[in-house]
Amino acid sequence: MQSSAVLPVLFEVLPRVARIAAYIAVGVFAANLVVAFGLVERIAGLSRYLTSPANLPDEVGTAIVTTAASTTAGYGMLAEFRESGVLDDRATLVAVTINTFFGFVQHIFTFYWPVLIPILGREVGFMYVGARAAIALAITATGVVAGAVLLSDRNTTPVAVAETDGSGGAVDAAAADGAGGGDAADSSDAADSSDAADTDDTLRETVEDAARSTWDKLRRIVPRLAVVYVAVTLLLRTTDLESFAALASPLTNLVGLPGAAVPVVVAFAFDTTTGAATIAPAVGETFTPKQAVATMLIGGIISFAVSTFKRSIPFQYGIWGPEFGSKVIAVNTGLKIVFIGVAVALLVA
Repeated sequence: MQSSAVLPVLFEVLPRVARIAAYIAVGVFAANLVVAFGLVERIAGLSRYLTSPANLPDEVGTAIVTTAASTTAGYGMLAEFRESGVLDDRATLVAVTINTFFGFVQHIFTFYWPVLIPILGREVGFMYVGARAAIALAITATGVVAGAVLLSDRNTTPVAVAETDGSGGAVDAAAADGAGGGDAADSSDAADSSDAADTDDTLRETVEDAARSTWDKLRRIVPRLAVVYVAVTLLLRTTDLESFAALASPLTNLVGLPGAAVPVVVAFAFDTTTGAATIAPAVGETFTPKQAVATMLIGGIISFAVSTFKRSIPFQYGIWGPEFGSKVIAVNTGLKIVFIGVAVALLVA
């Protein structure tokens, strides 16, 4: 392949890879620090209502909280927990499923509220966002149930917390031994100085260990992420993805939507904002509010075929590798399609 075709792709892909790598670095580094400093109990308190019934360790709660702010960082934390042996593959899939609603939450403030609802109007906008929220919540609930049924202590090993507690006890014991002899006041002062020095050394070593672990993770993930993104982008330049739109007509006919739904579904499948702007003027004339929401949800089903190829495969393969990344994509996409189908059926019933 000519370099003239590859260079534009590199300029397009590399900033995206760098941005994702930065988020992954934040997630992995935070995961290491949270475990090393024993902060799991404080951060994961609320999420324990989900992790405990699902037989997941408290560490997963930190990833859930992080996902609400950054999906990429949350996935980075889960990847670190899987890599360190806190979660096996089955437990990781359950954790990824539970993360779904929290990944949706951040989009409310970054896209749905400021962009989509103003385009669609209050009634249709809130109906659509509510439907998407219910779908995400149903997937999260499915993850909790799956964890309760499928997971046990054999699938999780929260050894990192135990090791952290043990190291803290060793430091305290060493300080106590150092204060055992000599004058009481002098020993106290010496112990305080020793404690402060030991604390500083321990803090620096902990941060350095977290940084090294993060760097090792990035060295494995980023090259793979870049290669897959470049390959997929090059393939997209030579492939006509409009063939996916052929699925629109059978789906809209199946649920009894107006013929005008087909171009809306096609537009929505490739660009959510364009699809919303396309259907908004037709609400109340061609579409009822429920039909409009159902049409957009069907557009979401078709868009999974496109977005999976364009974004999910490079991202998930980059983080997990092809084998486990394929399992994550299959679970995510399968559950979304099932629950979107249920939502559409309820809307057009």
